Amino acid sequence: MSTTIRKAVPSDVPLILEFIRALAVYEREPDAVTATEADLLRDGFGPEPYYHCLIAEQDGKPAGFAFYFFNYSTWTGRPGLYLEDLFVNPEFRGFGIGKALLARVAAIAVEKGCPRLQWEVLDWNTPAVDFYAALGASFLDEWRNVRMTGEALERLAALDSTRVEANV
Repeated sequence: MSTTIRKAVPSDVPLILEFIRALAVYEREPDAVTATEADLLRDGFGPEPYYHCLIAEQDGKPAGFAFYFFNYSTWTGRPGLYLEDLFVNPEFRGFGIGKALLARVAAIAVEKGCPRLQWEVLDWNTPAVDFYAALGASFLDEWRNVRMTGEALERLAALDSTRVEANV
């Protein structure tokens, strides 16, 4: 069996969305995906992409993906790489595809001068937790993930005194 890791191209957008939806099902949030093909095409393949994506193929068949973007550490004064999603279809698990994707993402981080690669894993996802631990990943249990969406985000944004209102 032969595994190939390649950069996603615009024609992969339907496949990327398929992987995202499969991951959402695995993570017990099948209805949470609101991204569209148009969103992914616009945000990943324009002149200044917000994300990058790798596609894994096993014997020419789509097997998984890694979806990542760059962030910046003010403490190190260096860019970092954030792995948003790593997913391998169930029928392709156990062949080293997840490790190959993660290794390629790590190599990109090193190539780009990123001193750290970071991602999240659900605490109940024991296979992934064990996989990452075996590779030498550290778990930052003292840090809490914080997220603001919807009305709370809109309310906070409305407090911005620098917002310019259009007086037409």
